[in-house]
Amino acid sequence: MERAHRILNETFGYSAFRHDQSEIIADLIAGRDAFVLMPTGGGKSLCYQIPALIRGGTGVVISPLIALMKDQVDALRQLGIRAASLNATEDPASLRRTEQALLEGQLDLLYLAPERLLNERMLALLERAGIALFAIDEAHCVSQWGHDFRPEYRQLDCLKTRFPGVPRIALTATADKRTRDEIVGQLSLEEARCYVSSFDRPNIRYQIEAEAGGREAMLRFIERVHAGDSGIVYCLSRRKVEETTEWLNARGRAALPYHAGLSDAVRRDNQERFLREDGLVMVATIAFGMGIDKPDVRFVAHLNLPRSIEAYYQETGRAGRDGLPASAWMSYSLQDIMTLRKMMAESEGTELFKRVSHHRLEAMLGLCESTACRRHTLLDYFGEGSGESCGNCDNCLDVARTWDATDAARKALSCVYRTGQRFGVAYVVSVLRGERHERIEANGHDRQSTFGIGAEHGAAEWRSIFRQLIARGYLESDLDGYGSLRLTERCRALLRGEETVHLREHRRRQVQKVASTRAWDGGPYDERLFDALRAMRSRLAKEQGVPPYVIFHDSTLKELAARVPDSISDVAGIQGIGQRKLELYGDIVLDTIRARDAASVAS
Repeated sequence: MERAHRILNETFGYSAFRHDQSEIIADLIAGRDAFVLMPTGGGKSLCYQIPALIRGGTGVVISPLIALMKDQVDALRQLGIRAASLNATEDPASLRRTEQALLEGQLDLLYLAPERLLNERMLALLERAGIALFAIDEAHCVSQWGHDFRPEYRQLDCLKTRFPGVPRIALTATADKRTRDEIVGQLSLEEARCYVSSFDRPNIRYQIEAEAGGREAMLRFIERVHAGDSGIVYCLSRRKVEETTEWLNARGRAALPYHAGLSDAVRRDNQERFLREDGLVMVATIAFGMGIDKPDVRFVAHLNLPRSIEAYYQETGRAGRDGLPASAWMSYSLQDIMTLRKMMAESEGTELFKRVSHHRLEAMLGLCESTACRRHTLLDYFGEGSGESCGNCDNCLDVARTWDATDAARKALSCVYRTGQRFGVAYVVSVLRGERHERIEANGHDRQSTFGIGAEHGAAEWRSIFRQLIARGYLESDLDGYGSLRLTERCRALLRGEETVHLREHRRRQVQKVASTRAWDGGPYDERLFDALRAMRSRLAKEQGVPPYVIFHDSTLKELAARVPDSISDVAGIQGIGQRKLELYGDIVLDTIRARDAASVAS
C-alpha cells in the first residue's frame, strides 16, 4: 500500500484516498475479488487502475462503450500510463500493434467490450499474456431489469474458470439490492468482498414539478440557474428529442440530439462535440449517458417521468461529477404515467419483469409526489439511512404544503364511477367543473349528480388531484389508448368514509438558484485567472484532440487560481497534477499565470 499511495500522489496527483478506495485496492493487490458500488464521480476507476500498475501483467477492463474506452485511454496516456483499447473503430494494423504490445507486456491497461472479450480468439490471446486483473465496469449491465442490459455481461462468469488466479472487480454506480444480488450471482462473485459507498450526491439540488409547463418551464430554469452551462435534457421519445432540440436552438440555446434512430456517425459526432465544447445541451433518450465522463455537466433535466428511481438516480448522477454545485430538474405529467404503464404492459418481458417494472414505476411516482426531503427518499430507497432534512431540494427549500383532500377525492372517484369508468381525466374534470359541451350532453353526463360538483377547483387543481389519486392507487388508467379511468379496490374505504386523504397542494414553486457554478470549497480564487487557465486548457485540448477535462478538471484550475503558484514545486502541490502532467504542462501553467499577472499590472 505504500507503493499505492506513492502512485496516487505522483501519477494521479492526489494526496489521499477517498471512500473505500484504500481497502479495495489492498484486496486486489492481494489477489482477492471485489464488488464495488460507488457513486458517479466517486473515484471507481482508481480502484482497479492502481492495482493494475502494481501487480504484474496487464489490467483488462471490460467496458460497454467505445466512446468511454477512448476517453479513459486518452486520460491515462496524459498521466504517462501505457493504456490501449481493442474495438471495432481501430484499423487492422493498430489492432495488431496493440495485441503485440499485450503479449510483450508493454501495456498497463487494456480496454475491451464484452463482445470482443468473449471471442474465443481473444480469450486465447489473454491466456498467453500476463493478466494483472479483470475490471468489469458498468456492472449493472448484467441486470435484466435495467435499461442498460447487455446480454454479454451475463457470460463474464467464464473469467473465473478460464483465469482462476486472476482477481476480478465489478463496479457500478447504481444498483438496488435486487440488482446487486444479480450482479454477484451472474458474475460468480459470491466470495468477493462487497463495498457499498453512500448513494448521496450532496452537491446535486433536486427539483421535481408536476405539469410545470414543459419546455417553457425548463428554459426558464436553464436561463435563471444555468445560463451558459453544459447540461443534458432527457425525453421519453425520439420525436420529442428532435422537437425539443429544434426548439432550444430556435431560442438561442445550442443543443444537439441523441437517440437510437440517428446514424452511428451522427450520434458519435454529437457526443464528441458535447464532451469537447462548453455550454452545449444534449437532448436525448435514455440511449445517451452511460459512462459519460464529462465532469462539468451542471444540470440534468427530465421532460418526462423516468421509469424507475434507479434510472432517475443514474441519469441525474451525470450532473456535477466534479463535486461542484449542480441541478436535477424534472417536469412530468399524468400522461407520462399512463404512457409508461402502457409501454410496460405491452413489453415482451415476462410477467415477473412486468410486475417488477410496475413496482419500480410506483416507487418513482412516490418520490415525485412525496412532500418529504427528496434526497432522503432516494437514500431510503437504496437502503441507506437518512437523518435531518438535506436543505438542498425543493421540498426542503420551499416546504411542500398538504391539504385535507378527502371531500375532493370522493367527488373525483364518484364522478369516474357515474360516467361509467370509460373516460380519461380531461373529460371527467370537465364534468366535475360543470362544463357544457356537445360530447358531455350527448352522453347525458350533464344530468348526472356529479355534474358541476367540483366547480370550486380549477382544471389544473383537478389534474393534480387525479394524478395523486392514481399515484396512490385509488384509480388506475386503462391501457385502451384513451387513458380511461377505473376505480380500484383501494378506493372503497375512502368512498365509505372509513379513511381520509391528504394531498400535496397544487402550486407553482419558485426555481431555487443553486450555489454559483463557480463555487469551490477551497476558498476565494481569482476568477479572471481561472478564465485564462480554462482558455489555456481548451487550446491544449484542441491541439491534442481530447476533451478539456482530460487535461485538467475545473477543480484543479480553481485551486491554481486560488493558490497562484509561482514555481514548479508549487504547481506540484496542486490536486490533480501528477508527475507526468507537471512535466507536460507545468511551465505552460506558470506562463499563463505570469501573463495574467503582467496584464493586471499593466491595467
